[in-house]
Amino acid sequence: MSEPEPLVRYEKLGGVARLTLNRPQALNAVNLAMRDELWVLLQAVRDDPDVRAVLFRGAGERAFCAGADVKEFGTAPSFVEARRARRERDLWGLLLALPKPLVAAVHGWVLGAGCELSLLCDLRIAAEDARFGLPEVNLGYIPSAGGTQTLPRVIPRGVALQMILSGEPVAAATALQLGLVHRVVPRERLEAEALAAAERLAALPPAYVAAVKRAVNDGLDLPLPLALRREAEIAAALAP
Repeated sequence: MSEPEPLVRYEKLGGVARLTLNRPQALNAVNLAMRDELWVLLQAVRDDPDVRAVLFRGAGERAFCAGADVKEFGTAPSFVEARRARRERDLWGLLLALPKPLVAAVHGWVLGAGCELSLLCDLRIAAEDARFGLPEVNLGYIPSAGGTQTLPRVIPRGVALQMILSGEPVAAATALQLGLVHRVVPRERLEAEALAAAERLAALPPAYVAAVKRAVNDGLDLPLPLALRREAEIAAALAP
């Protein structure tokens, strides 16, 4: 009997770890089992000195990720399990804290948790067919994988609120204009462009990449004088 397909495929290509969300029949929606696999793999990535950059992608032609799997909603056990998973395995906090550069190669539907996952990445490269959205309010809850906090830190606050409250998807070209993505490429070039970008990041000195990420993240919510002080502390720690 053949082994079942993993819900997240893992490959190491030189210094790049490639993680592929692998539920194409469900538009790569994140269920609890996929969340568990991501949790384990991201810890492995964090602890592997040979991994110097991470590339996220989605299997199939229709979606990077269509969000959380709503088929798991609606029963008491699923709510209990979801709360327990979030309490014991803060997947999004782990992503945010990773010192290694993260690249999202997105296509098709990039919704809900899929959009939020991409927002926690440092570089977002989109295919021309990508559509970004946070439809949670229309489904009776709010974006809770960081969307209410990360989106207004990436695009203007008013535009972020409009996206979240309306749930209307944004096309790749508009996302580029807003600064939601860094580059838009033809669908057939997405994989090559994203891998090349990840390889360029992997070639940088890891300690300095980690320091830059830490300085940016630590300083975001500080007054400028304190943020500059924090930057100086991090720079001093790197000095020989």
